[in-house]
Amino acid sequence: MYVITADQRDSRANADLVPDALASVSRHGDARLVLAPERTAGDELQVAVADATTVLAIVLDLTRSQAWSVGVGVGAVETPLPPTVRAARGEAFLNARDAVDRAKKATTRMAITGPQNGADAEALVRLLVELRDRRTPEGWEVHDLLAEGLTQKESASRLGISEGAVSLRAKAAALRAEEAAVPALERVLERLDRQVTEPA
Repeated sequence: MYVITADQRDSRANADLVPDALASVSRHGDARLVLAPERTAGDELQVAVADATTVLAIVLDLTRSQAWSVGVGVGAVETPLPPTVRAARGEAFLNARDAVDRAKKATTRMAITGPQNGADAEALVRLLVELRDRRTPEGWEVHDLLAEGLTQKESASRLGISEGAVSLRAKAAALRAEEAAVPALERVLERLDRQVTEPA
């Protein structure tokens, strides 16, 4: 199982972002969240997730704003699960604590702690986060419109620019690279979880 622990950066100098982050995490679907996201301590939130696709989506959402240090712990959890994430225990929770502590010191603001090859997964996800950190606001505009399901032509019309300009923005934003990387990273994270559920 995966546990995500996220800590708001510079929270004493900024508004409380936890409520908005909890809503954002919840939008990924209750069916995919094993234990619903909760504020666990001050400016920190935690959620337990069963599938790699949702884990990566949450990590990318939280790191996009650069307002969160995000730790992903992979490991076993004690069963039966309690009704709240605050009451849950197990290796995945300990690993998430280690990961978020390391994320606070990382330029990409994220870390993954898990079984063997956890460092590989962390390195690869950090590459994608670093690529996204370089994206301009114009690049994010195109990213978000394409993510809604619009075509480049429709995006151009929405933005009031040419289709060629949209294509240039997409290229500069490395949207194709991200599109190819996401499913590959999901497979890496899935293999990491399988090492817990299917030990060699």
